Amino acid sequence: MATEGTGAESARDLGQGWKVSPSIKIQPRALATLADIRGAGAIQHIWLTTHTRHWRQLVLRLHWEGDERPAVEVPVGDFFCNGWGEFSQVGSLPVAVNPNGGFNSYWEMPFRRAARLTIENVADEEVVLYYQVDYVVTEVPDDAAYFHAQWRRNRSLPYKEVHTLLDDVQGSGQYVGTYLAWGVNSSGWWGEGEIKFYLDGDDEFPTICGTGTEDYFGGAWNFDVPGQGYTPYTTPFLGLNQVLRPDGLYRSQQRFGMH
Repeated sequence: MATEGTGAESARDLGQGWKVSPSIKIQPRALATLADIRGAGAIQHIWLTTHTRHWRQLVLRLHWEGDERPAVEVPVGDFFCNGWGEFSQVGSLPVAVNPNGGFNSYWEMPFRRAARLTIENVADEEVVLYYQVDYVVTEVPDDAAYFHAQWRRNRSLPYKEVHTLLDDVQGSGQYVGTYLAWGVNSSGWWGEGEIKFYLDGDDEFPTICGTGTEDYFGGAWNFDVPGQGYTPYTTPFLGLNQVLRPDGLYRSQQRFGMH
């Protein structure tokens, strides 16, 4: 229905009814509301795209039932398993990223009274964002869980220190996954990094203790295929979707994206 918008010049010979307003402009340090839904239902698909330099400059937040505390608060690139600001293909069931920067989320996100989805531009420049939010209006079962996501970063993790992926989660629920963007700043083997899950009162020892980072993400032996070095892969539930490197193996400044 639009007659003005970011595509008005390109659609000048087509006019109303065509792609006159396919995207929005978000001003520096501004907040844009992408969806504000009332009633019961579930978000089933989110698609968006923007320039690669904005993937860490846009913060995605989702609020359920009018709660001002966001259930999801994650940079856009990290939410879609592309935390390094450089495109990588992701072919998982809940998240798909396709050429060139088409971000898709298929996480089902039920709500009973209201849902609000916003994006904040924390950069000092204007951002153009294309997006679509698909949802169903329906009754929600009593046992349907709310979707949550946390994000945190260590700019430089000291030797033998722990990086916490998730914390302060109370009540019943189901853990659904991790995306990890890992930068290596020294040459040599970048470490085992066992994943540990502390559940329901665990203290010194966790209920689940993994054998190594590559094993947790479904790989093995350092993701190292003889003759190839670190080898990216993406599958319906896990993968090493990105390797940014100066060479094949064990040199400094390796960066990994794992989902």
